[in-house]
Amino acid sequence: MSYQKSGKIPAKRHTVFKSPDNHFYYEQLFGTEGFHGISSLLYHIHRPTQIKSISEPKDVSPKIAVAKNVTPRMFKGMNVAPENDFLESRKILLVNNDLKLGLAKPKKSTDYFYKNAECDELLFIHEGSGTLKTFLGNLDFSYGDYLIIPRGTIYSIEFKDEKNTLLFIESHSPIYTPKRYRNEFGQMLEHAPFCERDMIAPTFVEPIDEKGEFLIKVKKEDQIWDFIYATHPFDIVGWDGYFYPYKFNIKNFEPITGRVHLPPPIHQNFEAHNFVVCSFVARMYDYHPLAIPAPYNHSNIDSDEVLFYTEGDFMSRNHIDLMDFTLHPGGVVHGPHPGAMERSIGKKSTEEFAVMVDPFRPFKITQEAMKVEDPSYKTSWLEDEDHHLYDRSQE
Repeated sequence: MSYQKSGKIPAKRHTVFKSPDNHFYYEQLFGTEGFHGISSLLYHIHRPTQIKSISEPKDVSPKIAVAKNVTPRMFKGMNVAPENDFLESRKILLVNNDLKLGLAKPKKSTDYFYKNAECDELLFIHEGSGTLKTFLGNLDFSYGDYLIIPRGTIYSIEFKDEKNTLLFIESHSPIYTPKRYRNEFGQMLEHAPFCERDMIAPTFVEPIDEKGEFLIKVKKEDQIWDFIYATHPFDIVGWDGYFYPYKFNIKNFEPITGRVHLPPPIHQNFEAHNFVVCSFVARMYDYHPLAIPAPYNHSNIDSDEVLFYTEGDFMSRNHIDLMDFTLHPGGVVHGPHPGAMERSIGKKSTEEFAVMVDPFRPFKITQEAMKVEDPSYKTSWLEDEDHHLYDRSQE
């Protein structure tokens, strides 16, 4: 993250700051890891602490169907049902102690504010467009955008129409760009697959000075509480720092290629504690005269591997539809489907786009995921004696 400044702020932090009509502005430190992690300083028209009421919590814990999994699986995202409400539409499919991953198909914009009080959120826009409205400013979004929303961000979301599909991650640790792409000063290196220009900070919006009753739904420890505050949460006259929501479009990821097939770390886009997020994008294939562009068989001993297919044809898989998720558990060998390796030889490029999530602790599978599983996937590598593709209709 790079330093950003928006609106009006005092020349010196933690000092008196008043409005033109001589009213105090109220400073808030917004950051992580106590007073050690990255942070921003926010300046409010009103005290941001004026709670009128807090409801009884609503439990939204994911229901686990498979706690210990060694089976390769496919989940058909197209079969996840849409919901009107943004939060109710979020169907958690896979979970461990580090993150929750799922798909949401919200039809309506929010008429409330929302804050995840313990998790950073990543929203990948597979379908739809609109505006993420936050207390630090607005981010317009459309297909291919990653929205990175730090924990504690108060936001609402406005969709342009009812057809929306979002891959989401809730991370119990901060989501960063990979450290190996940055120098000791935090600047992106010249050989990194993206740079600071590709990461778009919120557009500043003039503060809203309103009193009344404002609903903020707050999520923590798989519970959601309705907080009613006495002032509008978007009353910030200015802010500066390193901690803020931003967007990055998958098509701004510049692929790294080589003479022979390179492993998935070249596609890495984000990292957090115990997992990484990679972006597979349109790219030139390997250019050694005998190169095999399809990935080689591998076991992924220390991590599960999840792929979400968002655009194009994925050359290493048969029978893949957009919005499909594939899960390959750690320690179980996997690789191209029969015929995929042979088809890839001689190919010069691909137009595929996919998001990969590799957790370093195994995923548990939820009941929501099992509702949309394709049970034939686990045997889809079989061949008959003549090495023809296994007929899935036999399942």
